Amino acid sequence: MEPAVESAAPAVVTNLSPKKKPRTPSSQYATTIAVSSRALFNMEEETKIFHKDGVEAYVRYQVEHENEPFGPGAAFPFVQAVESVNEQLRELYPASDELFDIVLVTNNHAQVGVRLINSINHYGLSVERFCMTGGKSPIEYLKAYHTNLYLSADSEKVQEAIEQGIAAATIFSPNKDVNVSERQLRVAFDGDAVLFSDESEQIVKKLGLDKFFEHEQTNENKPLAMGPLKGFLESLGKLQKKFYTKGQRLKCPIRTYLVTARSAASSGARALKTLRSWGLETDEALFLAGAPKGPLLQKIRPHIFFDDQMFHVEGAKELGTIAAHVPYGVSQRYKKVEE
Repeated sequence: MEPAVESAAPAVVTNLSPKKKPRTPSSQYATTIAVSSRALFNMEEETKIFHKDGVEAYVRYQVEHENEPFGPGAAFPFVQAVESVNEQLRELYPASDELFDIVLVTNNHAQVGVRLINSINHYGLSVERFCMTGGKSPIEYLKAYHTNLYLSADSEKVQEAIEQGIAAATIFSPNKDVNVSERQLRVAFDGDAVLFSDESEQIVKKLGLDKFFEHEQTNENKPLAMGPLKGFLESLGKLQKKFYTKGQRLKCPIRTYLVTARSAASSGARALKTLRSWGLETDEALFLAGAPKGPLLQKIRPHIFFDDQMFHVEGAKELGTIAAHVPYGVSQRYKKVEE
C-alpha cells in the first residue's frame, strides 16, 4: 500500500541462519529505530500490483504468498548490523535495556502482517514491535514509540516526520551490490542540515562561498545550532561509551563518520568545535572541500550515509553505498520553489 520507488540492488549481509530471539528492551531506555516495510524488505513487485490492480488485489496476493519471504531491502543490512551490536551489548550488560529497538512501521493492511512476520522469522530478525495502519499514515504514532530515527522509502512520509521534529530519512538501495561489515555498525553523516542546522548553507545560498568562509572563521567559536540527526548521533555515542567503559574503544562495534563538503582549513574548525560543545564526536572526520563523497564512502562501506543533498545521495548510490536523504533546511526549500 506504499507507493513504489526506483528499483535497485540492495546490499545484503550473509549468514542469515535463524537464531533465538532475545527479549525486547524497554522503549524508555532503548534507541528506537522505526523502519517501514518497504525500507526493510524489497516489495517492488507487490507495489506494482497495488498500483495496477488496486488494494484488494494487493492484499489478496500478499495473503496467497504469505509463506514466501520478501527479499532484503535497503535498510536490511543496517538492521542486521544493529542487531549484531545488541548481541555484543548483551554480552557485556546482560540486564541492560540500553539497546537498539527496531519497530516495523507500515501503512499496510493487517492481513499483510502475516507475510511480514514470516519474513522476519525467516531471516532471524529480532523485530517484535509492529505498527500497521491499514492505509493511514503511521507518522503520528512515531512519537508514541519514542522514535529516535525513522527510515522509509516514502519521501512524503519522511518529510512529514521531519516537520514533526523526528529524525528521519528516505533510504535508497545502492546501484550495485556491496559487502558491509557483519559485526561493526558504520554510520556516516553529512554535517550542515544533517548534524548541524542549515545556518551556514543559508550563507552560501545568499552570499556565496567567500562570505561563507569569512562567516565561519569569524564565528569559529560559536557552536552551530543542532540539525535533525544530532539526537541520533548522541544516541550512538551513548552506546559507544558503554563499550569504552569496558575497555573496548578500539574494538567498539559502532563507528561514526563525519563526511562533509566543508574545507578543513577554511571552515572545518567550527564543525569540530560544535561537536565538542555538545559533548559529541565522530570516530572519523573527512573534509572534502567540495570533492565528490562517493569514492570516500566506497572505502568506508557504511550501513547508511545521511545527506541533505540528493546529488550526494545519488553519487553515493552509484558507487555502492546505502544512502539516505534528509529533507531539511534551505536546500529543501529551494527545491520546493523550483518545483
